Amino acid sequence: MTKRNPRKSKNRDDDSRHRRATAEGGEGSTWLFGIHAVSAALDNAQRIVHRLVATRTGEEKLAPSEQSSVRAEIVDRDTLEALLPPGAVHQGVALHAAPLPNVELKDVIERAPDTACIVVLDQVTDPQNVGAIMRSAAAFGATAIVLQDRHTPPVTGALAKAASGAVEYLPLVRVTNLSRALDVLKSAGYWCVGLDGEADIALPDAKLDGRVGLVMGSEDSGLRRLTAENCDALARLPTSQTFGTLNVSAASAAALYEVARSRKP
Repeated sequence: MTKRNPRKSKNRDDDSRHRRATAEGGEGSTWLFGIHAVSAALDNAQRIVHRLVATRTGEEKLAPSEQSSVRAEIVDRDTLEALLPPGAVHQGVALHAAPLPNVELKDVIERAPDTACIVVLDQVTDPQNVGAIMRSAAAFGATAIVLQDRHTPPVTGALAKAASGAVEYLPLVRVTNLSRALDVLKSAGYWCVGLDGEADIALPDAKLDGRVGLVMGSEDSGLRRLTAENCDALARLPTSQTFGTLNVSAASAAALYEVARSRKP
């Protein structure tokens, strides 16, 4: 009997994966799913779409797009689900697309208005939380999300679904060094406020006019020491003393509302 060479087998597996990725549009491409995420991607002129798959019911729910001429490939539910991760809440639609172009922090700063709010995430690792934060940030008029390259999730279908289309409209800036990014923001006139449950002042009493960098810590341990030290100020949400804990996505929504509220005339 011929003995199998594990190295050759691995190479064949890698080649097979590469061929599949190339056939579906290249390395780095991903499946997006859900009505809002797919509709927003189709309507984004910067999004290169490789394939649109939908059930008949799902196609009827898609919003018309002025940007995309891609026609849906109509399939049954089992065929659609075989393309996606187990348990994906797809609502009958999925889209395979190239990643969006990288965005540089300096470009975001140059285009930002004088009242810009940029959300900085310090090792927020859960894709559902990142997506939910993006959704809230878009809803409350934030300019961009900044997060690290490492220890943060890529833009997967689950993240885009949680963001409910915000991935297509809100710049997502990945940086190598978060402390250096805070320095860049401060040099550009941003007042960087870190959320810390033990801070002396409540967020409504913090300086929130002008350009603001809203810095949120990780799900488990909050802001890292160096990140907190690089903030201009630390503030807490005015939550109940008997039950003051919110997860990072809920805390971000509350903080973004407070920033937006403070700017109303």
